[in-house]
Amino acid sequence: NMERQVELLVNTMEECGELIQACSKVIRSNGKTKYLNNLQDEIGDVILMIELLKQHGYVTDDHIEERKIAKQKKLIKWSNLYA
Repeated sequence: NMERQVELLVNTMEECGELIQACSKVIRSNGKTKYLNNLQDEIGDVILMIELLKQHGYVTDDHIEERKIAKQKKLIKWSNLYA
């Protein structure tokens, strides 16, 4: 139903926002343990929301895998993350 879809998407947006904040706090704190722990928590929360998005048919494991490969190729070409 529409109410459930809205709840799922709003919660996903909120969790992604909290992950963004956690990343920022790790940078600003120079990696203090409490902020690294919070980053780990927020990553788990976002992963759960992705699992729920899969369960509700918004995305499949195959699509996620295809996208991960495409993004990895871009990062190899354009970033230093795989250097």
